[in-house]
Amino acid sequence: MQIIDKVLCNGCSACLHACPKNCISMAPDKNGFLRPVIDETKCTNCGLCKKTCPVLNKKEQQGKVVQAYVIINKNESVRKNSSSGGVFTRIAKHVLSKNGVVFGALFDENFKVKHAYIESENDLIKLQKSKYVQSEIGNTYKEAKNFLDEGRLVLFTGTPCQIGGLQAYLKKPYDNLITQDFICHGVPSPKVWQKYVAKKQEKGTIKNISFKDKRTGWNKYSISFEYENSTESELASKNSYMLLFLRDIILRESCYNCAFKDKFRNSDITLADYWGVENVHPEFSDDKGVSLVVINSKKADETLNEIKQDFTCEQTDLDMAIKYNSCMVKSVNVNKNREDFFKRLDKCDVEKLAKKYTRFSIFKRLEIKIKNIIKKHLNRGEYGQK
Repeated sequence: MQIIDKVLCNGCSACLHACPKNCISMAPDKNGFLRPVIDETKCTNCGLCKKTCPVLNKKEQQGKVVQAYVIINKNESVRKNSSSGGVFTRIAKHVLSKNGVVFGALFDENFKVKHAYIESENDLIKLQKSKYVQSEIGNTYKEAKNFLDEGRLVLFTGTPCQIGGLQAYLKKPYDNLITQDFICHGVPSPKVWQKYVAKKQEKGTIKNISFKDKRTGWNKYSISFEYENSTESELASKNSYMLLFLRDIILRESCYNCAFKDKFRNSDITLADYWGVENVHPEFSDDKGVSLVVINSKKADETLNEIKQDFTCEQTDLDMAIKYNSCMVKSVNVNKNREDFFKRLDKCDVEKLAKKYTRFSIFKRLEIKIKNIIKKHLNRGEYGQK
């Protein structure tokens, strides 16, 4: 049995949580993406899985943008250890201070990315920073519902499709739930990530991984691997795994036609790096990380107002921000090398494959160089209306 077409399934796990007979499990396909598998010996054909799927039952985005902001956390230490401007950390601390619970993505002991919850500020570091891998939702929708039914405040953060999955499973709004998504480029294959980590572990035991190490700056961030006695850091623009991700080779099929791309969101808050901030709010551009925060509900607006004193912030034009952050409303295109890459993945070294499929031709490199020169002059105002 198949709940939804493979190309449309985003792996949100709403069907798993909705099944009253617990006959659905999430298993990796040949490319490493989790998909629902039904034990037909237990299935009663009740149809709840299909009725719950947020793609098959896509609702119009009910969110209304209350306001969009450019924001940085005034606490420089928090900002330094965050992917962008340090907004998530402050919101999470606010929720935890009210005996709340925060759900998000973290690394397990094998550096697999999984969703989990925390109840203490001491554990917040586990959820900080970006993880460019599709996380396993596990049992977190049910766990969130239990906390909500107990009356506790819950902050649930995830990809737009994961927030869609949570809301589809809950079936009703909760006043004590704050949902937070982000502008998502797409989710890479966990299988590719694990093969890449295994390659890195040949150099020693990995203690920590940062996808967005800002020691080289926010605009030119690095991915770093911390070992027992050393740290290996490489610019994202040169790192083999990040190039596979940024060039759309290892994304899930549904990411190329995402059902959740929209200016208006059903989440309460949408977060993102404010790329292009130097052109819109140059006074915020210091290469330390800046957040774009879109407030989609009155609840979120009230939450932000309670902690606004801890931010340097200013209202921003969302349409102008989207100009530099188009993934909010537009899916990426399928890379022509995607199919060949996955066909070879089991037999070849992942880094060698990455070099093969991410190498630009001399003509493409020249084209990029010319575009960068033009862009540089445009930003300086050398090519403007006369």
